[in-house]
Amino acid sequence: MSKLSDSLKALISAPRARPGVIPAPPRIESVYRRIQQEATSKNVGLPSWLALTTGATMTMNSPDSMITLYKLASSSQSRPRAVEVAELMREIGLKCISFNGVPRTINMLNAFRASLPSEVASSLSTTPTRTPNTENISSIRERGRVLWDSIYRGFETKLVNKLAEAHPDLPVHILNSEYGSLLSDPPRSTGATVGRITTSIVAVACLRAQTGVGPQVISHVFGLRKAAEDGTWKDDVENEESVKWLASDDGNKWILEKVDELVETLGEGTGSSYAPGMKPRDSKL
Repeated sequence: MSKLSDSLKALISAPRARPGVIPAPPRIESVYRRIQQEATSKNVGLPSWLALTTGATMTMNSPDSMITLYKLASSSQSRPRAVEVAELMREIGLKCISFNGVPRTINMLNAFRASLPSEVASSLSTTPTRTPNTENISSIRERGRVLWDSIYRGFETKLVNKLAEAHPDLPVHILNSEYGSLLSDPPRSTGATVGRITTSIVAVACLRAQTGVGPQVISHVFGLRKAAEDGTWKDDVENEESVKWLASDDGNKWILEKVDELVETLGEGTGSSYAPGMKPRDSKL
């Protein structure tokens, strides 16, 4: 196999291309803790505030911050409970593929597992739950369509047709691979189940932290509200009071504002790291 020249490797790793991750800022633990405390005061459960914080942190590409978040969420917990928190965070991280793409998710989840305490990492499930086969392929498609129809109720068919106009395989991929295989929760006896409300919070957090995708943020804010309206949240761990609050104007604003606060803190005032563009070359006058 041919080797890359030193000059090519240097170009790939040039600082102006922003090739690395974001370190954990000194204040990030206090920001996470404040979000946790605000959620608790509003009777919002751990899955919801952890979906918000994990989704935004995954989008901002800060693995050190991710482990800081894990330590906060699992502090004073028993070992089985600490494993459950790690399972939930990596399941949330997996769903981020639909919003952030595969490469960032690979890097973040690999770094996350490597940073976990050995007794927790060794207890994580190693059984895949999304492998398609002749027996489950129809149910995967059905799950995807049910979730799609719940999120986009009132516009579900119109949107599929619009996607097909852009490319005939676009709705095929989105409905089957994203909504069916990934965003909908498969039947399982291992790992963590994210839930309907929490999946919408992940979507809003990732898309808000990205910037540049306002229409999709609006769609998934409505998707969160529709989960509260159509009862698809009832298999989640949240109670009805907190679901109604999360789906209200105040709850929606809280989610968006907390994501903005995380972006500001993780980016140390420079904004989102998702697509900031190349740094300008140093110029000499």
